[in-house]
Amino acid sequence: MGLRTYIRENFIEDIKPYKPRHFRKPGQMLDIVSAWKGLEQIVEDIIDQFGLERDRCIEFGVEFGYSAVVFSNYFKSVTGVDTFEGDIHTVNKNEHFEETSRRLASYPNIQLVKSDYKDWIARDDQHYNLAHVDIVHNYAETFECGLWAAQHSDCTIFHDTESFPEVRRAVKDLAKKTGHKLYNYPEHHGLGILVARKK
Repeated sequence: MGLRTYIRENFIEDIKPYKPRHFRKPGQMLDIVSAWKGLEQIVEDIIDQFGLERDRCIEFGVEFGYSAVVFSNYFKSVTGVDTFEGDIHTVNKNEHFEETSRRLASYPNIQLVKSDYKDWIARDDQHYNLAHVDIVHNYAETFECGLWAAQHSDCTIFHDTESFPEVRRAVKDLAKKTGHKLYNYPEHHGLGILVARKK
């Protein structure tokens, strides 16, 4: 296989680097360690650049709540879905639903749901302005959860596109399957941004 053929088959021609116009720190944030730290500065920029409404956000992969609190600054309602038991890629494998619930109790617009994403997507047919996928970092589950998210939101973001090649590959394949526009922000472990094309 020649280099040109390899490039054509393995990359999306119109993948674009995401270039923030403004960096803004949200008013409310959690003071905890998080691999998501730094990305909070571009959330409002993503909302503005893609003209997203600020009503509903869903997050798959809450862990300790850092990104959920970031989203709560911008959306009227944030639904956080997680097993709260960790996975093969997380350091903490202990059940922590009650701990995270207590930590986020002062944010009334965040609803936490202890559920596997598979059970959730089987019964939820609602539409969201923004979806965030940050679950176990393998291809199959990122693709499955991401496909549902892309079909049920105006914009889906995926953490760890730089640190996990399987996440990046799943996001690229999702862009091919859905016809959505794909951007990538390489900082802070990478953020893939999949945006539904305007009709």
